[in-house]
Amino acid sequence: VHGADSRVGGTAEAARAACGASQMKLMSGNANRPLAEAVADHMDAPLTKAQVRRFSDNEIFVTIDENVRGEDVFVIQSTSYPANDHLMELLICLDALRRASARRITAVIPYFGYARQDRKTGGRTPISAKLVANLICTAGANRVLTMDLHAGQIQGFFDIPTDNLFSLPVLEADMRANYSLKDLVIISPDVGGVVRARQIADKLGAPLAIVDKRRPRPGESEVMNIIGEVEGRDCILIDDIVDSAGTLCNAAAAIMKKGAKSISAYVTHGVLSGGAVERVEKSVMKELVVTDTICPSDAVNKSKQVRVLPVAPLIGEAIRRIANEESVSKLFD
Repeated sequence: VHGADSRVGGTAEAARAACGASQMKLMSGNANRPLAEAVADHMDAPLTKAQVRRFSDNEIFVTIDENVRGEDVFVIQSTSYPANDHLMELLICLDALRRASARRITAVIPYFGYARQDRKTGGRTPISAKLVANLICTAGANRVLTMDLHAGQIQGFFDIPTDNLFSLPVLEADMRANYSLKDLVIISPDVGGVVRARQIADKLGAPLAIVDKRRPRPGESEVMNIIGEVEGRDCILIDDIVDSAGTLCNAAAAIMKKGAKSISAYVTHGVLSGGAVERVEKSVMKELVVTDTICPSDAVNKSKQVRVLPVAPLIGEAIRRIANEESVSKLFD
C-alpha cells in the first residue's frame, strides 16, 4: 500500500480552507490495487503511504507511514478472492486508522464478499453477511461505501451509514454504445434479479424477460422456462455476481434455443472462480461484460469474450461527494 495525501478538486479545496477542515486521504489494501490507483488518479489524490506485511505464519501487519490524525480517510478494499485474507486486511487497516486517531474512516468496498449469505437458507446455517458487517463496524469504520450489493437489505446489517452505488450508468452507457436498441431485450437470470434488470430495461426502453430456474443444490442451476419474447432479438442477461458462470451459460443456452439472435451478459462483479472463464468461452454467449470492482485475473485479461468496464470515475465521484458532505443518491437521479 503506498501513495501520499491530497485534496479533491479546486472548489472542494477552497471550501475546506475556508472552514478549516482537514484533508481527505485515500488508502488501499492489496485486493484491487489497480482500481484504487485509478480512483486516486481520477481524483488527483495519490494513495496514503502505508505497508501491509505478513509474518512467516501469514499473519497480517499494517503500518501507516504518514500522519492521519484528524483526517477523513477512505480505505479502498474489495473482499474478493482470497476473501478471508482481504477481509482481514481491511479490518486491520480500519483498526490501525482508528488507533491513529483518524477523524472519520470510510470503508470503500467495491465488492462486498459474503453478501450471498444474507439469510438463513436452512436449519443451523449462518447469516455471514451480518457477521462481516459487525466485524467492519467493530474494527472502526464510521461509514461504508459499496457497489451493487447482492441484496439491498444488507445495508441494514450495518449500524453505520452505508451508501450502495449502482453500476447501472456504466452498464447502460456501454450498451448504448455497442448495441442497437431496436431489437434489444433485457433478461433477468432469475426472479430475484428482476428489479435490477427492469431498471436497465426502463432506461433503455427495452422489453424485459425472465429466466425461470431452480437450484437443485448450491452452485448449480437448472433452467425451467423463459418468460417473455426473445425470438429474433439481441438478448442481454443482467446480474450482480458471476462466480462459476454456470447459471449464465445455462440461461444463455436456453435462450438461444428459443430463437434469440444473439446473447450477451452484463454483470457487475466478475468473481469468475475456477474454470468460469473457460466455461464462458465455450458457451453460446457473444460476450460477458464485467466491471473492475474485482481485480481481473490473467484469464480474464487474456479472454476475447470477457470485457472489463472501469468504475473508478463513479467510485471517485461518490468519495468526493461524501468528503464534501454532498448527496450521493443524486448521482443516479
